[in-house]
Amino acid sequence: MDIVRLGNTGIEVPKNAFGALPVQRVTLEEAVMLLRKAYDGGMRFFDTARFYTDSEVKLGAAFEGMREKVYIATKTGATTVEQFWKDLQTSLQNLRTDYVDLYQFHNPSFCPKPGDGTGLYEAMLEAKAKGMVRHIGITNHRLNIAMEAIQSGLYETLQFPFCYLSTEKDLELVDACKKAGMGFIAMKALSGGLITNAKAAYAYLAQFDNVLPIWGIQRERELDEFLAFMKNPPVMDEEIKTIIEKDRGELLGEFCRGCGYCMPCPVGIEINNCARMSLMLRRAPSKAWLTESWQEKMKLIEKCLHCGRCKEKCPYGLDTPTLLKKNYQDYKEILAGKEF
Repeated sequence: MDIVRLGNTGIEVPKNAFGALPVQRVTLEEAVMLLRKAYDGGMRFFDTARFYTDSEVKLGAAFEGMREKVYIATKTGATTVEQFWKDLQTSLQNLRTDYVDLYQFHNPSFCPKPGDGTGLYEAMLEAKAKGMVRHIGITNHRLNIAMEAIQSGLYETLQFPFCYLSTEKDLELVDACKKAGMGFIAMKALSGGLITNAKAAYAYLAQFDNVLPIWGIQRERELDEFLAFMKNPPVMDEEIKTIIEKDRGELLGEFCRGCGYCMPCPVGIEINNCARMSLMLRRAPSKAWLTESWQEKMKLIEKCLHCGRCKEKCPYGLDTPTLLKKNYQDYKEILAGKEF
C-alpha cells in the first residue's frame, strides 16, 4: 500500500482518498455504508465541503466515535469573516467533531492573505489557534491563483484538478508544491467522468510521490475498484501508456471539465453537462443521455441569452456559449441517427 505525506503537515495516509461530493446523492444509510467500507478497506483521508449539501452530515454519522482514526478535510466558500465562522461552526456540528484536520478556502476568486481587507486569512489563523482547525489549505481551478497560493507560503496544502489530461502548467504546480513543502491533493482525477479507465488514472497519479488523489465515490462498485487497487496497485505498463496516449489525443484541448463554477444559468441551462455532452456520449455511450428529460435540458440551449456570465466565471477561460451551441448541434444530429 503506497503512503503519501501531505507536505509538511505531518499527515501520512494511503495514496487513495475518498472524495465525498457524490455521497450527497445517496441516502444516509448508503453513504454511511460506503464511508465505513472505505475505512475498513484502508482509506483514511475523507474530503468534503460546506457546499456539498448534506455530505458533512453523512461523514459525521459514519465516523462518530472514531474521530481520531480518520483525517477529515472540509471547505468554506465564505467571502466574509461572519460567514467564515458560521460555516466552520456548521461544519463542526455536521461532522460531530470539535476540529477539522484540514480546512480549505473553497475555490476563491483571489488568494486570501493577511491584510487584504477581507479578514478571511486572519479568521483562519484564529480558528487554528483555537484548535478548531489543524491545517490550512486552499482549493482552486485557476492556475494563477494556485501558483500565488504556493508562492505566498501561507498554505499547507493545495487542492487542484490533476489527471493524465493535465498540461505542463499543471505539472509545474505539482513540482512547485513539492519544493515548497506543500501537500498536493488531486481533485477531478477522472476529469469529471471523461476518463473512464480508473486503472489508468490510478497508475498515472501513482507516479507522483507528493500527490494524494481523491476519488469521487457514489456507488459500491466504484469503491470496490479503488480498494482493490490498494492491494494490487496498477503499474504504468505499455497497455496503460497506450490508453493514456489515446485519451490525450482525443480529449486534450478546449473541453468542459464539468466543474460547475459557471452556474447557475439565468435560463436554467445545466451548463456543466450540456457543454460537454458530445464527449460524454462518445466516451460512454448511453441511452440515458438521450431521454426526453435530457432532450428538454439540451433544448434550453436555444434560450441562451448570450449574457456572457458563464464565460466570465469559467476558471479555464472557455467560450462556454460557443461550446453549448456546438454540443447542441451535435446532440441533434445524434438524435437524428446520423451518429451514435
